[in-house]
Amino acid sequence: MKTAFIGLGAMGYPMAGHLAKTHEVIVWNRTGDVAARHAAEHGTKPVGEVKACAEADVIFSCLPTSREIDTIVETLAGDLRAGQLWIDNTSGDPESARATACRLAGLGVEYVDAPVTGGTNGAAAATLTVMAGGSAEGFARALPLLELFGTKIVHVGAVGSGHAIKAMNNVMLAANIWVAGECLMALKKMGMDLAVAFEVLNAGSGRSFASESLLPPRLVDGKWPLAFKLALLDKDVRIAAATTHEQHLATPVMDLVSNLYTAARRDLGESADYIEVLKYMAGMSGEGW
Repeated sequence: MKTAFIGLGAMGYPMAGHLAKTHEVIVWNRTGDVAARHAAEHGTKPVGEVKACAEADVIFSCLPTSREIDTIVETLAGDLRAGQLWIDNTSGDPESARATACRLAGLGVEYVDAPVTGGTNGAAAATLTVMAGGSAEGFARALPLLELFGTKIVHVGAVGSGHAIKAMNNVMLAANIWVAGECLMALKKMGMDLAVAFEVLNAGSGRSFASESLLPPRLVDGKWPLAFKLALLDKDVRIAAATTHEQHLATPVMDLVSNLYTAARRDLGESADYIEVLKYMAGMSGEGW
């Protein structure tokens, strides 16, 4: 099957590589050198113009936001054909997904929003969790391809549902990172060895993915790799908050988390890693890591 993959970022790059093990894959990236490198490593076919991706039977997209998806759809619309499948792995906006699906349906193209979670390590190991929104038929068509880079693939509902649950997942992640950071800062201030603190906390009921996997390398070992941009997590938290507001729900904790991450993004900058909010949070108390 001829597939195209649009967007070779930290997640898309390995995901497209897994697809290329069993399918012919066209790749396009805004920075052409990245597509050329991917071709050299994985045997994919780089293209200089994104319109060339319209020739594929299945089109994958993994871009920063739904705005970029809208732009790409607009660019490809005149060259798309009935019977194609579009799988969007972007962490996007549910309402935008529904509008995109409607537009593509008018062209005879099936759309499935299928954001992923599991981080860059999961993308490299093909162990991602995929949350897919779309019709039953669309999900059935997408499933064999999603299984090439995911181990848990769940059809979560209609179009937009995948983006919705991904946003809620990420706001929970953001809250866990922040509150774990506050607790560990307090324990450090009291003179406790953080390695010992993690040993106890991660055997208790307060443990989370943040305390088990994300924070120990940074706070104990002093390693702060760039894994996922703070700007993207801030975007996802904003999507979650906007979704609850549309439903007229009172979500004060979510709103607070959104405000905190937006402030951290403003001060730390667009290139900061998402775990660097711990530095911003500690600085609010005149502390550091």
